[in-house]
Amino acid sequence: MDTTQQAGEPGTAERRRRELLEAADRVVLRDGPKASMNAIAAEAGITKPILYRHFGDKAGLYQALAVRHTDALLGSLRAALDAPAERRRRVESTLHTYLAAIEARPQVYRFLMHPTEDSHGAETGFDVGRHSAPLLRRLGEELAEVISERVDLGPGGERLARIWGHGIVGMMHAAGDWWLGERPCTREELVSGLTDLLWGRLATAGDRADGPGF
Repeated sequence: MDTTQQAGEPGTAERRRRELLEAADRVVLRDGPKASMNAIAAEAGITKPILYRHFGDKAGLYQALAVRHTDALLGSLRAALDAPAERRRRVESTLHTYLAAIEARPQVYRFLMHPTEDSHGAETGFDVGRHSAPLLRRLGEELAEVISERVDLGPGGERLARIWGHGIVGMMHAAGDWWLGERPCTREELVSGLTDLLWGRLATAGDRADGPGF
């Protein structure tokens, strides 16, 4: 008997888990926040109890999908930050990378960041806030590490890098969420505006003559 094919073999279990996540991805791409465990099990050709056996519950599956997509996004963001280019250009490229990712797979983004509501406005499905906050925190810590590694911020630099990292991620998330929902401008315009803000334009711009100061 070939023991490498036994169900308990770690490699086999890991491969099966990956296949189930790929099936879940296909359902999420189709259904977005409305993706259900029943639909995911059907897509994978298994019963729901088997799906629970691999991930525990909905929250376990959500967490696995979140890590899968966050890892991919972080890899792309790091590549953009490390590209051989002038600093402002790298910042623009990083913002473009984030926005392009949520634009390319909006259903995945909505699944990870927005709850499903029933006809009465009550939230159903995954407890999104419980899981999306740690994802954003992880992105903030990762970006802080990159900033700390690449920019000389002087005394207290590590603390300042964390402030900047979490602040930039919060800005990207809020602006990206608004943009994806309303499409008030092109991606290029949004990137340019956010980069101007990061580059200190708010601090150097004069007050409007027809409005209160800021």
